[in-house]
Amino acid sequence: MSFPQPQTEAPSILLDACAFATRMHAGQHRKYTGEPYVLHCLEVAQMVAEVGGTPTMIAAALLHDVVEDTDASIEDVRARFGEEIAQAVAWLTDVSRPEDGNRAVRKAADRDHLAQAPADIKTVKLADVISNTRSIVDDGDGFARVYLREISDLLDVLTEGHPGLWQKAKAEVDRGVAKWLA
Repeated sequence: MSFPQPQTEAPSILLDACAFATRMHAGQHRKYTGEPYVLHCLEVAQMVAEVGGTPTMIAAALLHDVVEDTDASIEDVRARFGEEIAQAVAWLTDVSRPEDGNRAVRKAADRDHLAQAPADIKTVKLADVISNTRSIVDDGDGFARVYLREISDLLDVLTEGHPGLWQKAKAEVDRGVAKWLA
């Protein structure tokens, strides 16, 4: 009789990241679908895993919105998950603040920040773009017009991410442009 192998550290950190994201996003729902917000985080993590993402990349995918959209701080992420995952989440967190200027100025700052990110971070961001674009294009409203222009510009700085995810992101944006901007 054979027994399952003991769990390694990587799955443990992923289970913890999933639990943390679930707890932090509790009560939050996707704007256009009404689904629990954590499903977006799980979708992003699944895409990253499917292209061979490392445990750090998958954990960052699960946690990519906790600093931006919850009461969690980057210090909370660092204390719980370590420096490497905290740095990944920091790359994925918008650096702009409302007081920085209008939306165009803020999105340019966030885009410039991501332009400097390592390729693995750009891969996670591409998965996020795919998930968000699908939701906004399929279930959104007139905001899709603004969003699609911004994301088209963002894709230009994400070319070092996973090529397959970049192609999927581009296809989703193109589909959205055909629906909302044609």
